[in-house]
Amino acid sequence: MIQIQIPGSHELRIEHVLLDFNGTIAIDGRLIAGVKEKINQHSDRLVFHVITADTFGSVRRELENVRCTLHIIPEGNQAAAKRAYLRELNPQHTIGVGNGANDERMLQDAILGVAVLGQEGLATKTLAASDLLISNILDLFAYFAKPNRLVASLRQ
Repeated sequence: MIQIQIPGSHELRIEHVLLDFNGTIAIDGRLIAGVKEKINQHSDRLVFHVITADTFGSVRRELENVRCTLHIIPEGNQAAAKRAYLRELNPQHTIGVGNGANDERMLQDAILGVAVLGQEGLATKTLAASDLLISNILDLFAYFAKPNRLVASLRQ
C-alpha cells in the first residue's frame, strides 16, 4: 500500500492499480518497454490488474512473467465491465489508468483517475473524467517510487 496526504484534500491509501491494456501500457498490442519491470518492481506494495478486451489477441503472451492479475472482458459494453471490476476492487483504494472512451467511468470512479496521452491518443471525455494526465505510462511508476510528486499536482 502507498499512503499520500494531499494538502487541502484527502489522504490516498492506494492498494490496487487498475490498468487498461491497449493505448495505456501497450501499443498495437505490444507491452511498452519498461512496463513489465516497473510493475514487477512495485508489486510488493501494490496489486496490479490489467483489464482488456484483448483486441489484438496478444495480452496473455505480453503479460507473461508480469506480476499482475489479468481480466479479459467481452467486446460489448466495455465501459460497464471496467467499472464493475473496479467496484470489486474497492474504488476508494484503487488508481484507474486508461486512455480510451471505455475507460471514462473507471477513471471517474477510482480514488485517482489517471489519463495517459500516449501514441494511441486519449479520448477527451476520459481526460475530463481524470484527476491527472500523464504523457508516458512510465511516469505513473515514478509516482510510486516518489509519492509526494503527486502532491504538487493534486493539492488544493
